[in-house]
Amino acid sequence: MGYRFSDLTDACQQDWRAYLEHDFVRALGAGRLDEDAFRHYLEQDYLFLVHFSRAYALAAYKSQTLAELRHAFEGLKTILDVELDLHVGYCHEWGIGEDDLARLPEARATLAYTRYVLDTGSRGDLLDLHVALAPCLIGYGEIAAWLNAQPFTVRGAANPYEAWIAMYEGDAFQAAMHDERAWLDARLAEVTPERFARLATIFRDATRLEIDFWQMGLDRSL
Repeated sequence: MGYRFSDLTDACQQDWRAYLEHDFVRALGAGRLDEDAFRHYLEQDYLFLVHFSRAYALAAYKSQTLAELRHAFEGLKTILDVELDLHVGYCHEWGIGEDDLARLPEARATLAYTRYVLDTGSRGDLLDLHVALAPCLIGYGEIAAWLNAQPFTVRGAANPYEAWIAMYEGDAFQAAMHDERAWLDARLAEVTPERFARLATIFRDATRLEIDFWQMGLDRSL
């Protein structure tokens, strides 16, 4: 019996739960997150999406089949044509203009996380890259579901972060998350125990960098 994505999360369960249930996430769900902390996170997440686009371009380069190439292209197109446009509009609602975004310095947490993903993809193969990206793509979908199950989560107009939760619980993002899980499950089923151990290390390190990204938002650090 081969491996599945759930085996990756099981391999670093403590870090995975610390990421999904971080204080930033809890405060956001409860509607009590400091607005400056959220604004700082939004700014840095814009920069992350730019590098996320680069990662999908790298995935296209690493592709060995037409199906993989199309998968990478669709991911890149979605980020550039949909997600980044939505993010810029969302930033505008929080008083952050496009000129502001263009001048942003990268926080250390942003630099560390994005360069880790790109370096992992450059050194490794397509599966290495997808595993490094998985805490973001799959994690955000799981966070939205986790928040909806918590008694402290406030939904609707009473929560200024309602739109953020709604975005990641929405059909489009949830479908992308499930597609990515299925892609990973199919490929993890074929790896050896030695290969899985290396992939689990990549996943754990990326998850720890996601934790730092949340903390960066709370600390409003550069």
